[in-house]
Amino acid sequence: MSEATLTSQHAAVEPKTLVEGAYQRLRRDIIEGVHPPGEKLRVEHLKDQYEVGAGTLREALLLLVTDALVVTQGQRGFRVAPISLEDFEDITRTRILLETQALRQSITQGGEDWEAGVVAAFHRLSRAEQKLGDHDTYTQAAAEDWEKRNRSFHDALISASPSRWIRHFQNILYQQSERYRRISLFRKPVPRDVHAEHQALFDAALARDADRATSILTDHILRTLDSVRLMPPDFFAAQLKR
Repeated sequence: MSEATLTSQHAAVEPKTLVEGAYQRLRRDIIEGVHPPGEKLRVEHLKDQYEVGAGTLREALLLLVTDALVVTQGQRGFRVAPISLEDFEDITRTRILLETQALRQSITQGGEDWEAGVVAAFHRLSRAEQKLGDHDTYTQAAAEDWEKRNRSFHDALISASPSRWIRHFQNILYQQSERYRRISLFRKPVPRDVHAEHQALFDAALARDADRATSILTDHILRTLDSVRLMPPDFFAAQLKR
């Protein structure tokens, strides 16, 4: 399996090798902030934490470099990629370009299988959103389940796009935006009804209204950027000092 294929499929399947397992665990911990932006990732320490050999861990870190979640510094090893408002603005603009194009292609070219996939993904996402909305049953596990189902819904919407390159680079941008989205969701600087946003996107896609669907998707993605923009001015600097 090629490196490009690995990076596009890892998050959705069970690990088949030690490298994939280490990759998935490291990726999750970086996105969740266990390893904050800018942190030096020392192989000699992490290999014990993740219970793998140094060679396996280095291979996993190189896959994360491909995902742009980790950066290399010459001979000085690996660090978690930094975050900044300017970076997220760039991620958001580029993601909108690619994801709206892929959605338009899927709406115009997708058949019954595409529709069935979107319906199933939306149903599963709706169930997860219902659990998140119930404060009596809210758990971290429920939040993680929502993240997976949200990803599956967005993937289903663009799954009929014939361009594997659009889908590949959209996958990388989605992973990047996930770090920022978690900030937005957990701090909630802007009140929003995410389920209503997903419902509107689902309805427009199933109605085969590409113009409306891409407009809704654009607004949906931009709302997360608007939330991140409302973080305190020193928020990103504080993240890098953690």
